[in-house]
Amino acid sequence: MAGLYLTDLTLSHFRSHRRAALVLDGRPVALWGPNGAGKTNVLEAVSLLSPGRGLRRAGAEELARRPEAIGWKVSAVLRAGAAIHELETTAEAAHPRAVRIDGKAAPQAALARICRIVWLVPSMDRLWIEAAEGRRRFLDRLTLSFSPHHAEAVLAYEKAMRERNRLLKDMARDTGWYAALEAQMAEQGALIQSARAAALARIATAQAASDTAFPVADLALTGPEDAGDPQGAEALAEAFARGRSRDMAAGRTLIGPHRADLAATYAAKDVPAAQCSTGEQKALLISLILANARALAEDVGAPPILLLDEVAAHLDAARRAALYDEICALGAQAFLTGTGFELFDTLGPRAQGFEVTETGGLSALSERPLP
Repeated sequence: MAGLYLTDLTLSHFRSHRRAALVLDGRPVALWGPNGAGKTNVLEAVSLLSPGRGLRRAGAEELARRPEAIGWKVSAVLRAGAAIHELETTAEAAHPRAVRIDGKAAPQAALARICRIVWLVPSMDRLWIEAAEGRRRFLDRLTLSFSPHHAEAVLAYEKAMRERNRLLKDMARDTGWYAALEAQMAEQGALIQSARAAALARIATAQAASDTAFPVADLALTGPEDAGDPQGAEALAEAFARGRSRDMAAGRTLIGPHRADLAATYAAKDVPAAQCSTGEQKALLISLILANARALAEDVGAPPILLLDEVAAHLDAARRAALYDEICALGAQAFLTGTGFELFDTLGPRAQGFEVTETGGLSALSERPLP
């Protein structure tokens, strides 16, 4: 791909936007306005052009504009090198989310093979000090950007694990049932572990080769027995079989890739990320997002679309300017939000600007040139 960016984005009855239409040219996109105006809703809409529940992890019914609640639609035109794709994701009232690519119904997983999207939102600021679930989710989004089939492996693993957990809770003793489910879990689990390890290796290489204003983070997979380091399917199946008695007592599967954790260390200081200051933790996250983008640019020929919500407000002027310079050097279409246009002053004509306003619960966007 010689470039990946949206040229058109339309929101219909999505969150606070009854209708919003943006015509884009591939430059970064700065959105500013007061808190609650609907800036993040635009980024959330873009995030739904990738598999999963988007950057807020909201259910389909939560995304519909109130009080109408008639459903919602997000459509976009994506340029991926010489190819152009029409993407649409929608949910009618009381119906699950549906996806169409170039006019044809498609599974969500198909989006990952066309449109790679990476995001950083304020809720992730506590990533290094919250529970492991959030870090696994971050790790799997990162891995998905490199391996589009990763989402399918995770879904298949979790489906088989839910069935196994049901047997454990029911105190079932049929070894044949367990063996069949554990074989499925082991096959998909080995793929998950291998893809995660490969993604972290790519991030490490990208960080080592980059000239960046942000600190390098050393990453490692950790967790309980059989959770972190890659293993073959046979070894995982044996581990699941050995753990049946313990798992039955707990009523759930206690080992496997679903228990993995992601550890990060501020490399220059040799300090765990969890012990770093709030500002350092944010800088480490930004560094990882940029490394992810650089690695993808090398691997597939284009950086991903970046969604950076309120990232500018937590950086001093020098770091803010450095971030914008690195985004522009990458050639990435980044969607950035902030409360005022002055937060994007060093971007100037390198970016498109949109002011977001809200009146009576209805959001509106107006294109404004950045000074």
